[in-house]
Amino acid sequence: MKKISLAISLLLCGSAWGANIELAKPIVQEKCRLCHGEQGEASSAIYPRLAGQNKNYLIKQLKNFRDGKRKSDTMNEMAKGLTDEQIEALAEYFSSKPAKSHRVRDKALAAVGAYIFHKGNKFSGIPACASCHGEQGLGTDKLPRLAGQHKRYVADQLHAFNERARTNDNAVMHTIASKLTELEIEAVALYVSGLKEKPKEAESEQ
Repeated sequence: MKKISLAISLLLCGSAWGANIELAKPIVQEKCRLCHGEQGEASSAIYPRLAGQNKNYLIKQLKNFRDGKRKSDTMNEMAKGLTDEQIEALAEYFSSKPAKSHRVRDKALAAVGAYIFHKGNKFSGIPACASCHGEQGLGTDKLPRLAGQHKRYVADQLHAFNERARTNDNAVMHTIASKLTELEIEAVALYVSGLKEKPKEAESEQ
């Protein structure tokens, strides 16, 4: 009996997921793909990669854009009129796509970023990025995945937090970004752009 109930639950969940994906597809084609790509890979480094981004984080950001809490002429217009159901469908669609990472060529600069990301800078009062975003940069239910994100986009957001041009999620991030030097911003942005999620087997061996 339990097996039957589990099978029915899985079937219903699968149906709901499929319905959400189908609801998202025409919106992606109409509004999202030109900037963020059909698979969430982003067509330019000035736009964020959405593939593999945490679902609830995407839901929050889309609602913030729709409701004007996060300012962006383009995204405020794109999100305007989206229902909660459509936003959830889009978040599910993009979060289900495989995340990519960048090839990092400047190893020395990335090493500086790795230090800041994992250990912070005690001399200037910068906490480790990993303390909130995780050792692999995967974020949490409420915080963004940074692993594999475009370097340019991460650097731009850190500057926006510093200048308070980013109008949501600013309280904590302004305090941190305002202490980062230009070198540290570029280094951290480069480092996270190359982060990849480790396979479960590799984690268990450590």
